[in-house]
Amino acid sequence: MDAKLMNGMSLAYIGDSVYEVYIREYVLSKGYNKVKDLHKNVIIFTSGESQADIVHHLINDNILCDEELTIFKRGRNSHVHSVRKNISIQDYLDATGFEAVIGYLYLNGQKDRMEELIDYSIKIRSDEND
Repeated sequence: MDAKLMNGMSLAYIGDSVYEVYIREYVLSKGYNKVKDLHKNVIIFTSGESQADIVHHLINDNILCDEELTIFKRGRNSHVHSVRKNISIQDYLDATGFEAVIGYLYLNGQKDRMEELIDYSIKIRSDEND
């Protein structure tokens, strides 16, 4: 599977799952054990609005390299057929771009870089929610 040839939605599809697992592991490591508390704390990191905010930080802080920016744009510019009611189209597209970057790094075997971006996203959202 060549991640460089995949479309943005396919990259976002896998990126969403990978990111969700990492965030769930992080929240579990914080000692939460009730499903309600787990879900509430996972959403802080995984909602579309949160992911859009995270990717804005990554871009504004010049954390993403040129290749990752290209992948972000591929995901962001994907043709979306429907969007949930509780999120703006721009946030949804930016979140899709973020997920595409995570998916691309995962499929390309760049686990260290992927974890670096996920750790950065945890720091951003944790700082904003303290």
